[in-house]
Amino acid sequence: MTVRRKKKRRLKAGIRRFSRKTLIFIITTMVIGAITGYLALLLLFKGPSPSFSNLFIATFYETRRGKAVVRWFFSEEEITAILSKNQPTYTTEITWSNEEYFNIPANEKNKIEILDVSGSTFNGKLMIVRDPSRMALGVNTLMGAAGAQGFVVQDYVISEGAIAGINAGGFDDPNGRGDGSIPWGVVIKDGELVAGRMDEWVTLIGFNDHDHLIVGNMTAADALEWHVRDAVTFGPVLIVNGEAVAITGTGGGLNPRTVIGQRGDGAVLLLVINGRTTTSLGASYEDCIRIMLEHGAINAANLDGGSSSVMVYNGEIINNIVSMRGDRTVPTAWIVK
Repeated sequence: MTVRRKKKRRLKAGIRRFSRKTLIFIITTMVIGAITGYLALLLLFKGPSPSFSNLFIATFYETRRGKAVVRWFFSEEEITAILSKNQPTYTTEITWSNEEYFNIPANEKNKIEILDVSGSTFNGKLMIVRDPSRMALGVNTLMGAAGAQGFVVQDYVISEGAIAGINAGGFDDPNGRGDGSIPWGVVIKDGELVAGRMDEWVTLIGFNDHDHLIVGNMTAADALEWHVRDAVTFGPVLIVNGEAVAITGTGGGLNPRTVIGQRGDGAVLLLVINGRTTTSLGASYEDCIRIMLEHGAINAANLDGGSSSVMVYNGEIINNIVSMRGDRTVPTAWIVK
């Protein structure tokens, strides 16, 4: 009996020693990992190459969780200064008002072309909609109602009997947990203000009643006076009246992007860039401008991106969305009827 008790005590003691050693090993590994990670981020954020560091900072800051990481290393003043030197420049230009309809040949009105696009850090999809009169804005009709939330782009496409769609304007997204129920700024649907204030000054992206893409900074009152029928708030403006905006520094981070543009013949360009994967890190604003110009855009603007970037065609998502939980609910979507 005594021998058995001694064996049990030795066994328990051995287990305790093993447990302590295991715990110490785990804690040590975690500490080393945290220190290594911190030093790696420190090198990336404040390393010897300012251009690479600025690109990395801009990329991180456009993600929901990345903002908190960047704030470990920089003050708000430093972040603002870095971002201001690595973005498209602000433009006061607005799309020239045009009251002429585009003359789309009858045999081209139903034409939709989908192209694969790629660059050194990204890949994605470009949809070319030949007839701009097919563009409409899907809007969350329940926005502002208690317990309401946005819808995924597929829902907007289905509810409008449309063939395709992309995400559109931004929305209130506290801590990355917004449900797409509260849109940013101004939203105009069928010539009526459905969100925002008449005197609110925003970057507006939309179509007038002659199907011209209108981009620029204005109030809702201005937009309605200029007969804008559908519009959302986001930005920045990338191309206006045939001229690309100037790019400073790195031109923004590498992230998933959604961009809308229009050619001189009226065709609408819908661009969605994949990002945050090993096969596609993402695109900068400069990358998006280049793609738009290569395909003839005379006006173009950036829409909400990141985990909201999605392109739907024939009822299916045709790009690689970021979130493993599926595409996000959003308050607005550009749809192709």
